[in-house]
Amino acid sequence: MLNAAGTPVVEARDVTVAIGGRPVLRGNDLIVRQGEFVALMGANGSGKSTLVRALIGLRPLTQGSVLLFGTPLHDFGDRHRIGFVPQRGTATGGVPASVREVVSSGRLSRRRLLRPAGRADRVAIEDALEVVGLADKAGDGVSTLSGGQQQRVLIARALAGEPELFFLDEPTAGVDLPNQLALADALRTLSGRGATVVLVAHELGPLEPLVDRAVVMRDGRIAYDGIPLSHEDVHGHHHPVDARHDHAPHVGSPFDTMSHDPQEGGR
Repeated sequence: MLNAAGTPVVEARDVTVAIGGRPVLRGNDLIVRQGEFVALMGANGSGKSTLVRALIGLRPLTQGSVLLFGTPLHDFGDRHRIGFVPQRGTATGGVPASVREVVSSGRLSRRRLLRPAGRADRVAIEDALEVVGLADKAGDGVSTLSGGQQQRVLIARALAGEPELFFLDEPTAGVDLPNQLALADALRTLSGRGATVVLVAHELGPLEPLVDRAVVMRDGRIAYDGIPLSHEDVHGHHHPVDARHDHAPHVGSPFDTMSHDPQEGGR
């Protein structure tokens, strides 16, 4: 869905973040255009997840600015236009809930306070369950699902809110291949509907054919912005930000698992 001339939906300029006085991001510029599928990649601790959190306001900026849909982040009020999918483990927050209940919570940004769910809400919820392939699990407890299925529940929860811009944080980390394929099918549907997707990934695996553009982080900076790179290029060799045509799209094995730094989620 690459649209190089599309309207910018994310515009980040000189984005800098420090945590506990330690610089984590340093002077990053990034533009994501409507309909793009962007993979934000890099080694553990490179700053990719911190950058996503800064873009949606979950990490305060030390320096720089962010526009979402042309509006400064601190003035942006249309939160229903953004869907954020964290890593699994937060699907229920420890509270017993069914798959449908968790997915239904994604409609809260679309409803007035205390207003009961209407037909549009029910249609959106059922559609989200269908897209992620969990319609037959709607009544099951989320805690009974596999890790990969729980990740799909989180995607369905975000999808139920009908956002235009999706941020996904390592959706395939530690997920088996069948669930990676199911995630890829769901994201292919979203992309086909014109959604803009920013995906944080250690490796792409089955998601690689969906990606229009790779942005590679290294030591808190964007080191590359262009076509998808090989695993060795992402995690080893340095490439300048404007090196856009030197590498054939390829990705390493999707089966590697990763350890996470407790402070920054290892990303």
